[in-house]
Parts: sequence; C-alpha cells; structure tokens
Amino acid sequence: MSRNSTQALHNIRMLCRIQQVDEKILYERSRLILSIYRDVCWSAIGRAEEVHEDLIYNCSSGLDGALVYLETFAPDEARERFEERIRSLFETRWLIELVDNAMGRVRDYPCRGDLYCVILSKCYMSRFKYKEAEMLEIMNMERSTYYDRKKEAVLLFGLSLWGNSIPMLKQLLLDTENEENDMGL
Repeated sequence: MSRNSTQALHNIRMLCRIQQVDEKILYERSRLILSIYRDVCWSAIGRAEEVHEDLIYNCSSGLDGALVYLETFAPDEARERFEERIRSLFETRWLIELVDNAMGRVRDYPCRGDLYCVILSKCYMSRFKYKEAEMLEIMNMERSTYYDRKKEAVLLFGLSLWGNSIPMLKQLLLDTENEENDMGL
C-alpha cells in the first residue's frame, strides 16, 4: 500500500461505505466540530461562571439560596432568563459529552486508537494550541506520516460521532419521550 493508502485508512473508508457516509463530507464536518471544540469549552466555562456569579450577586450569598429564591420569589422574567441560560449551558454540555463519547470510541479503535486519540486531543482539544513543529516533535513523526494519521483520526472521530454517539443520543431521547408518553406526561 502507498503512504496515503494505509490499511487503517482502507478500513475507515470501508466503514464509511458500510454506513453510507460520504468520506469528504464526513471529514469536513468532523474537522469543523473539532476546530471549534476548544472555543466551545472555553465559552461554556465563562458562561457557567457568569451564571453562578449572577445568581450569587442578585439572589443570595450562596448557590442553594439563590436557586431557592429563583424558584420561589423571583419575577417570571428573571426566572425565564435564568432557565434559558441554564438550558443553553446544558445543550453545550451535551455537545461536549457527544465529542467525549466519540473520543472514547476512537481510543477503543483496535488499530492505532490510542495514537489517534492523542493526535486529536493535542491538535484540537487541549487548552494549549500546539504548532505544527511542536506536534511533530511531541508525536515523534515525520510530517507526512503525522498528516496521514491526523486524517485517519479525524475520519474515525467522525464515524464515531455520527455513527455511534449521535444515534445513541437520538435513541435515548426517543426512549425518554416514549416513557413520558406511556406515563401520560
């Protein structure tokens, strides 16, 4: 096999065909998700801290007291604004958990799963953004090999996300909705 056509890439492409996924679209969407992950986490942390500070400042000296105030005494407008901010944080948390779940699947991949996980983590998820030269040194790889493994990692991440994590979430939401309907809620 040539440098650009490793056995792992061949297997990943076969998985794309089995799941009827366009490889190019999968790669681009996966790269997009990964490229914003660091900023999404940073934003979520900032928004969570703001909500916490606002609760304590506006409602009480402690978080428990602030939540009791919002539930019992706060005007509807303040409660609705708080609920919207919390809902947004939970939606972001779900996205982060989907990515984390997909990373776990990448790690479990039998051929270089740990390596792919390290590449994705250092390239897209760590707090510190590494430059190419730093990544090559850390990974102890030639540039061409690094980019081949990175492409494989991104594709495998996409398969894990759209082929496993998101369908699992959809099923969970459907099961929850069905349970609520059965209970008459």
